[in-house]
Amino acid sequence: MNIKLWPDKDVRTEKIRVGGVKVLVLRPKNRPSVPVSMLWIHGGGYVTGMKEMVYMSRAVDLVKRYGVTVYSPGYRLAWQKPYPAAVNDCYRVLEYMHGQQDTLMVGGESAGGGLAAAVCMMARDRGIRIAFQMPLYPMLSNVDTESSRENHGRVWNTRRNHLGWRLYLRKDAKNRVSPYAAPAWQTEYRGLPPCYTFVGDGEPFYAETLAYVEQLKRAGVEAEADVYHTDMHAFDMLTDSELSRRAIERFLRKFEAALTRYGGC
Repeated sequence: MNIKLWPDKDVRTEKIRVGGVKVLVLRPKNRPSVPVSMLWIHGGGYVTGMKEMVYMSRAVDLVKRYGVTVYSPGYRLAWQKPYPAAVNDCYRVLEYMHGQQDTLMVGGESAGGGLAAAVCMMARDRGIRIAFQMPLYPMLSNVDTESSRENHGRVWNTRRNHLGWRLYLRKDAKNRVSPYAAPAWQTEYRGLPPCYTFVGDGEPFYAETLAYVEQLKRAGVEAEADVYHTDMHAFDMLTDSELSRRAIERFLRKFEAALTRYGGC
């Protein structure tokens, strides 16, 4: 298990507040920083998780290998406040990052991937440019899809998915909602940032991840998804397997290409 909720020795962490949101800011300790900032949003089905999960996420390598500055927001969870608290907290941090004049990128895993997609939509609609997005196996649809219906995968499944959406959206858990609440309801994908993601073919978010990427591509946005044969949600974070190592290496190659192409590095 890759459970690690403390800083890496090669990462320097600062704790800040943006409005009422507690944020961890990760910078490289032993190499120069580049003028690129990544908003990385933790997962947990909208109901659990913490900003310290960034230390076990893909984002740490972006700091150590490439000198990116990563912001991990401690957004309000659904049991504290339902939608739109979480996405508003994340967007507030993005606005702060925008003021730092860096190139902005957004990513996250699971519910954090869903929030990443929603933040990118908000940013497009409100005039903040996001250069690249990496919503990994994102939680995008509050209604059952082909893969989230009757899913008994490891770590996340249909029952847990229904509970997460019910707590986040309350009475609207099964209704059509704003794409800021459930990004699968988006109808206009033009102008959203280029995207890379990956997902397991047996996990609940398989269908909605591929649908998101396909909609981006139809709108002329460069987007790509890698698919791995597993029913374990967040397998890259929770296992040290050959499959996980392959997914991580592919993720890093895709980020490095994006850094060169969209980050000016």
